[in-house]
Amino acid sequence: MPPLQGRAGRPVRKPQLVQGDRGYDSQPHRNQLLARGIASQLAKRGRPHGSGLGRTRWVVERTIAWLHRFRRLAVRYERRPCIHEAFLTLACSLVCWYYLRPVI
Repeated sequence: MPPLQGRAGRPVRKPQLVQGDRGYDSQPHRNQLLARGIASQLAKRGRPHGSGLGRTRWVVERTIAWLHRFRRLAVRYERRPCIHEAFLTLACSLVCWYYLRPVI
């Protein structure tokens, strides 16, 4: 795999859109995003479900569920972060392998 290109550290560009569930529904959050020029798609409290966030949020939830199939990541046993990151990288590689392998 080729190494990632670019400088180390924070990304230079900011996101165009931030999505969040009802836990982030507050005017201060919306004001901070607006002041930084970032569009927000936050679900509002007290309204029925169906905000449309589930279509893109499902991808994140599914990927986290795939990673939690590896018990060592579901409950963190390692004290050193480098070892945990190594197991996380290995798990991501296996998830990609299982997802992308051809069906025989």
